Amino acid sequence: MYQITASTTVAPAGVALFDQDEYQVNYGERPTPQADGLLIRSVDLNQTPLPEKLLTIGRAGVGVNNIPLDQAVEQGVVVFNAPGANANGVKELVLAALAIGARPMLPGAQWVHGLKGNDIDVQVEKGKKAYVGTELLGKQLGVIGLGHVGGLVANSASSTAFGMHVIGYDPYIQVDTAWNLSHHIHHAKNVAEVLRNSDYVTIHVPLTDETAEMLDAKAIAQMKPGSVLLNFARDDVVDEAAIVAALDRGQLRQYITDFATAKLIHHPKVICFPHIGGSTHAAETNSAKMVVQTMKNYLTTGNIRNSVTFPDTAMDFQAPLRLTLIHRNVPNMVGRMTEVLANYDLNIVNMVNRSNGDYAYTMIDLDALEAKRLQRIANKMEQIENVIRVRVIAQPK
Repeated sequence: MYQITASTTVAPAGVALFDQDEYQVNYGERPTPQADGLLIRSVDLNQTPLPEKLLTIGRAGVGVNNIPLDQAVEQGVVVFNAPGANANGVKELVLAALAIGARPMLPGAQWVHGLKGNDIDVQVEKGKKAYVGTELLGKQLGVIGLGHVGGLVANSASSTAFGMHVIGYDPYIQVDTAWNLSHHIHHAKNVAEVLRNSDYVTIHVPLTDETAEMLDAKAIAQMKPGSVLLNFARDDVVDEAAIVAALDRGQLRQYITDFATAKLIHHPKVICFPHIGGSTHAAETNSAKMVVQTMKNYLTTGNIRNSVTFPDTAMDFQAPLRLTLIHRNVPNMVGRMTEVLANYDLNIVNMVNRSNGDYAYTMIDLDALEAKRLQRIANKMEQIENVIRVRVIAQPK
C-alpha cells in the first residue's frame, strides 16, 4: 500500500481519487519518512529535506517555485504539476483586468461607496464624468506566451465578444496549441513586434532563467506610450523597478498584476490582485484531480506525464514485471542495463528510454521472475554508475 501525505489545502475531490485499498492518505504539509508521495498546493518545500523513500511530489497547480527541483531530480523524485487545469480561471481574471484597464471601475466604485447624504443620485450624476474610460473594441492586445492561458486569452480577446486585434508571440508553441488558436491572431516574429503597437500587453510565460525579467527597461522602452501592461504569469518575469519608472514617466498608463509587493501596492497607477488567478473552486478541483491521476499512474505503472523534472514517458504495460530506472543522461547507460539482463539470460519484452537534459528515464518490461532473482537484478541495476533510482513494479491487476 502506498503512503501519501496530502496538504489540507488540496481540493478534497482530488484526494478522494486515492483508492483506500491501495493508498493510505495522511494529512500534513511536509512529507513523512514513510511517504511514497506528497500532494501539495503552495507550501514552500525549498528548505525541507526530501525523505529517501519519497517517489513523487504532486503540485495541485502550475508553478513549482515552491519545490526544490534540483534536490528532487538528484534523489529520483518525479515532480508533477497540473498544466492547464486552472487556465480558464486565469483567463477570466485577465479578461476582467483588461476591462478594468480600459474603464476606471475600481476608483469609481470606491468613490461611490464614500458618498454621504440623501442625494446620492444627484452626486453620482455630477461626479461620474471623472470616471470616463475607453473601450476595448478595436484596440490591439499583445500576448506574450501562447500556452494554456495565453492561448485562451488571445482567442477570447479576438472573438466578436471583445473585438480586439490580437498579436501573439511564442517561440516554443506546441502543435496542439497552435491548432487551437484563432486564425484572427497575428503571429509576431519577436517580442519587440508585440510591444511596439499594442495598447495592452499581457504576458503568459513560465519563470525560467531565460524568461526572468523578460520585460526589462529595454523592452518596456519599446512599448507604445500610454499602454497598459498585465502580468498574471509570475512576478519575476518583469523588472519591477523598470515598470515603476515607466509608470512615473508616463510610458505606461497602468500596470495590473496578480503579484503584490511593497513597492507596488501604494503606486497610484498599479492594481494588484492577491494572487487569485487560479483561485476558483473549479480550478482547484481540476488541478487536484489532474495531478492525483498522474501520480497514481506513475506509482502503479511507472508511466510519466506532466512532469517538470523528467520527460513524458509511457509504454503499454503488458508484461508481468517492469523495471524503471532514473539515471543521468550519459553514454552507454542502456547498454549497461541490457548487459545486466543478458548476464541473467533474460529476454526484454518491451523497453523505452527518454532523456531530458542531464537526466533520463528508462522502463524495461520483463517476463515473470522468481522474487529473489528479481531482487538480485534490481540490486545489480542500482550498482550501475549514474543510476539514481530503480523501481520494480508488478503489472496492475
